[in-house]
Amino acid sequence: MSHDKVYEELTEILRDVFDNPSVVATPDLSAKDVPEWDSFNHINVVLAAEMRFGVKFRTSEIEGLRNVGDFVALIARKRETS
Repeated sequence: MSHDKVYEELTEILRDVFDNPSVVATPDLSAKDVPEWDSFNHINVVLAAEMRFGVKFRTSEIEGLRNVGDFVALIARKRETS
């Protein structure tokens, strides 16, 4: 799956979780950029991504993410090894 496709699918996830049709997954997007992105919704994003992309994340992997670009890179690595 291409990075562009991951961004496209993450955009769908973010719009659904935050109930905000204007959110777009970009490499620099982070929780500070989306008012609805609290710890509860962070978990919802991670769980939705696991289901959508068929991967599992370790807590240490999630804690190290700084932005959506990092998340896309992690998803791509996980999909390559699964």
